[in-house]
Amino acid sequence: MTRLIPTVALTLAMTLSISAQRPAPAPVAPPADVATPPANATKSASGLSSKVLTPGTGTAKPGPADLVTVHYTGWTTDGKMFDSSLSQPSPATFPLNRLIKGWGEGLQMMVAGEKRRFWIPQDLAYGGQPSRPAGMLVFDVELIGFSPSPGTPPPDVAAAPADAKRTPSGLAYKSLRLGKGGPAPVKSSNVTVHYTGWTTDGKMFDTSVDKGAPITFGLGDVIEGWTEGVQLMTVGEKMRFWIPERLAYKGERPPRGMLVFDVELIAIK
Repeated sequence: MTRLIPTVALTLAMTLSISAQRPAPAPVAPPADVATPPANATKSASGLSSKVLTPGTGTAKPGPADLVTVHYTGWTTDGKMFDSSLSQPSPATFPLNRLIKGWGEGLQMMVAGEKRRFWIPQDLAYGGQPSRPAGMLVFDVELIGFSPSPGTPPPDVAAAPADAKRTPSGLAYKSLRLGKGGPAPVKSSNVTVHYTGWTTDGKMFDTSVDKGAPITFGLGDVIEGWTEGVQLMTVGEKMRFWIPERLAYKGERPPRGMLVFDVELIAIK
């Protein structure tokens, strides 16, 4: 098959979790200060309170439209956990400007590696929406990393750089983030990934990130460059591929020419 993946129509729940589409997370005990912000919490003009649990590294912070990769757990103020990423095989990645206001503000205070607790008032959370947790919400959030919006192409989108590796087929690739080790997928595997694709002039033509959830597909059912390339990865790894046209859509339909993909391998099934 020459298609990459089917189009998936998923609604990014306003916005944090996609818990209706995955198994219920294992319970995480609430913090002792879940009911109200403690005296050592800082409070912003919007009413968002927070305190640093684990310092991060560096000084760079996410911008308002960046992609953030996080682990998180959320509780209501009576200590009931309503969502968590901790039982998932990989951390969650979200566009920061698609999240609840408290997250959009709070994550921009953080640096990579930092863990912070937020007390988010209802007007910065779900605003009393039906079927959503009401009242003030408490989140523990670990910012694992962040990157520009998928609409922003990488600086090496036009051609594979000198440090990229190449296979005999002409596929070029480089690892952006190492995985957890373990086995790589094979052609018969089903894989779960996040991805973004650009043409070499920097135009994004597809992404799973804005859909709010990764996508699962058979590795033998996609373009040849993906079938070959994803077999070079391990779970947790993020890799950039430069896929020549003969391994992509072969001129059958747009997008044509060499394509560039950032792919994060979340799970092998």
